[in-house]
Amino acid sequence: MSAACRTFTRDHKVSQLRPLFLRTFLRLLFVPFGRPGIRVQSTRMAYFGSSSTKVASDFNFLGKLSPLDCSFVSSSSSTIPAAWRFDFLEQFSPLDRNFVSSINRVVNSNERRRLAVAISSIVKEGNGDVLLKFSGEFSTFSLVQIMKLLPDRQIATSFFRYVFTDHSKSVVKRCCLAVRILDSENFRFLAQDLLTWVIREIGEQRSCEEVWQEFCGFDFYTLDTLMRSFINAEMASCALEVLATIREVGYKPSISAICVLLKLLFKFGASGSVWKLLREMIRKGPAPSIYVYNMIILGFCRRGNVCVGESLMYVMGKFRCKPDVYAYNILINAYCFRGRTQDALYWLQLMVEFGCSPSSATFSTLISAFSKEGNIVEARKIFDGMQEMGVLPNTQLYNIMMDGYMKARKVGLAKLLYLEMKSKGVAPNGVSLNILASGLYKYGKEGISDRYLMNLSHDRYISGLCWAGRLDEASELLEDFLEKGIPVSVFSFNTLIDAFAKAGFAEKAFDMYERMVEYGQNPTASTFSSLLLSLCKIGKIDEASSCMYEMIEKSHPLSKVAFTNVLDGYFKQGEIDRAQFLWDQMEMLGMAPDAVAFSAFIDGLSKEGFVEESHEMLLKMTGRGLVPNNFAYNSLILSFCNKGKLDDALKLECEMRERGLIPDVITFNIIISGFCKQGKMKEAMHAFKKMHQRGFIPDVVTYNTLISGYCRQFDMVTAEYMVSTMRYMGHFPDITTYNILIHGYCRSQRMDRAVVTFGKLESVGIVPDKVTYNTLMAGVCHDTLEHAMMLTAKFLKMGFLPHLVTVNMLLSNLRKQGLPQQALMWMQRLEEMSFEFDEITHGIREDAYRDLESGVEYREEITGECDLLNFLMHITYNFIQESRIGQGQETKLME
Repeated sequence: MSAACRTFTRDHKVSQLRPLFLRTFLRLLFVPFGRPGIRVQSTRMAYFGSSSTKVASDFNFLGKLSPLDCSFVSSSSSTIPAAWRFDFLEQFSPLDRNFVSSINRVVNSNERRRLAVAISSIVKEGNGDVLLKFSGEFSTFSLVQIMKLLPDRQIATSFFRYVFTDHSKSVVKRCCLAVRILDSENFRFLAQDLLTWVIREIGEQRSCEEVWQEFCGFDFYTLDTLMRSFINAEMASCALEVLATIREVGYKPSISAICVLLKLLFKFGASGSVWKLLREMIRKGPAPSIYVYNMIILGFCRRGNVCVGESLMYVMGKFRCKPDVYAYNILINAYCFRGRTQDALYWLQLMVEFGCSPSSATFSTLISAFSKEGNIVEARKIFDGMQEMGVLPNTQLYNIMMDGYMKARKVGLAKLLYLEMKSKGVAPNGVSLNILASGLYKYGKEGISDRYLMNLSHDRYISGLCWAGRLDEASELLEDFLEKGIPVSVFSFNTLIDAFAKAGFAEKAFDMYERMVEYGQNPTASTFSSLLLSLCKIGKIDEASSCMYEMIEKSHPLSKVAFTNVLDGYFKQGEIDRAQFLWDQMEMLGMAPDAVAFSAFIDGLSKEGFVEESHEMLLKMTGRGLVPNNFAYNSLILSFCNKGKLDDALKLECEMRERGLIPDVITFNIIISGFCKQGKMKEAMHAFKKMHQRGFIPDVVTYNTLISGYCRQFDMVTAEYMVSTMRYMGHFPDITTYNILIHGYCRSQRMDRAVVTFGKLESVGIVPDKVTYNTLMAGVCHDTLEHAMMLTAKFLKMGFLPHLVTVNMLLSNLRKQGLPQQALMWMQRLEEMSFEFDEITHGIREDAYRDLESGVEYREEITGECDLLNFLMHITYNFIQESRIGQGQETKLME
């Protein structure tokens, strides 16, 4: 269409003679761009006599209409009134659509897109007259005809939800008639969907009166449809009433309908109604089948009453119903979920004894549970044992084992299992490559993981970008997929939400969650866990806690991970009481803490200094059959070492090995540090040698710990030897190493060696930090004025600025050297330039005043070492003053 559009006007009569989708043009007055006066003069859409003004361009008509926003938007859309915006679906609704807010509620963007394509297909096939007739009047038979013409049940239901906006009694009556017609023509599922929507919209009270009246007295199938619709609408009392009517008229309700009703009753916690329904089935029929028993066992297990489910396993045999593999799997899964893996193993043995063959799902549940507990050895035993029982592992089982190895940091074993999987003809899927790629990324082998990422699907590729830290690219790619109509699963949304959460971008995580819901994907437990993690990452623990309880109230799925995230957040803020309360709440909800939750609790208590309590928690963890991981043991060992209880720490290290865990580099570093702090350097070196013997390579932290230990013992010769050994083993000293050495030389009153070591920093390319500055300043305070001036000059050259720690050190030394009046004078001058003090500074001030009041001897004249201190304080004051002036000038320039 050219810039100067041709103008056509069609009245009501002419439009009815034209095809349904008459090509329409806009009557616009155009002015060349850049000139004022662009405006829309008049616009009319010639759709089968609709009096409402509608706008659509020829090239955007139907096929090119954006399903996300069916309003017509031009380059100058801001000049088009909102009333003229075009909704493509509105022309097919005979009812009033003034309530625009309800449109997006009943039909999402994806459904609108599919519905637009389906309607265009009906028109192309020559059935547009049905749509034309229905648009004029809400006719029952026209509605049924349109329902049958639409390609599938989901699209037909979407159309009905869109057009059912009038909830008057007459319209409800027509809808019930349409349901009965569809039901009689064997469109039973579609009939249930329509009736379910009507019941939900008009409410329980009207449904019991009006809908029940329309269906009373009909055959079994009609009543069955009514009962199922009430169940789908979650109106349990109405469904039970219909069930009673079915029995009264002599029909037997269907087993499948009763199973769905049982599920609804369990959702509402109506255990009494469940038992009553089961008794009626046993007395009046139909006889409960294995499916009914399985549903009841599942319901009680989900409610936390595993013992009731276990009892039913024994009782059902009396009614000639033998438990099948699904019944056993439900019970085994319930025990695994609550962390009672040994009970789950017992039921596996019982299952085999009673002649029921376990399935791959049975073993998947057990292997997954043991892997999550950190007991990868037991998981591998079950994995090997299942093959001896004739159950060959499938792709899912291999994935669970590989994931367990990755989480246990056994990347080599995971890769070997992947090769075994391929050699046995088991085809890896996206999840397999997913696990390998993520593990290799985490362990810094990105080059190798790229080989696996080449085979990933769209969803997996998004995940790969997230693991690589390329979150913006992943987000843009997902939006591109959505715009192009490429299917995106909940997995991609969850991966992005989790990546944003771990990166600390809470706002972006919640934005992606809203995008997920808008697209029509249902959030999972993993989604909410990530959202809570995002809040905890930025320190908003109260908001995370409120959000979690709100999710519980709304019956959103929550996993143990969600609780663990909030629990860890409380500990990081030092709120022990609230963490304990949350822990109790977790157990009250029947969600048994797993190994990760216990580890977080042990770590939190250990960091707060509650050694005995954390040890008790470790014993409680092992008492439940959970295997503590290295993280839990290392946290507790560190806590014992900090308290000086090295014997207890060493016992825990032995216990680790007895449980099949291998102490890692972190474990040895903690123990070596504990010996060094107590001055037990022989024991520290013994642990260092044992570390070598067990195949662990000491890192920079190990060497720095030993060097610091020897420096504390004034053994600078051995400290220097350890530095040489460090270099020989391929580890280069860092700034921490040099700071330890400088501090050691200063404490040994060897300022010449401290100055030489400081001079080496520049030659090896290491930049001194504030610790270096303050360590040397503290040493210089007891040295000569020449050394002090030389070091000060070097620091000035490097651009170092003194800070609060430096000030506190100099003020403290002034007071200790008998110059409290000088210390108070410098404090006053610093306060005049608004220099902020901390508790240490205020403590020095109080001590200085106390010295003056108590008559402690102090010097009247500044000489020698005191002169040096005063000189350093003067230099420090000048630099702080100049930096404040410079900052003020920069602020004025920016303003």
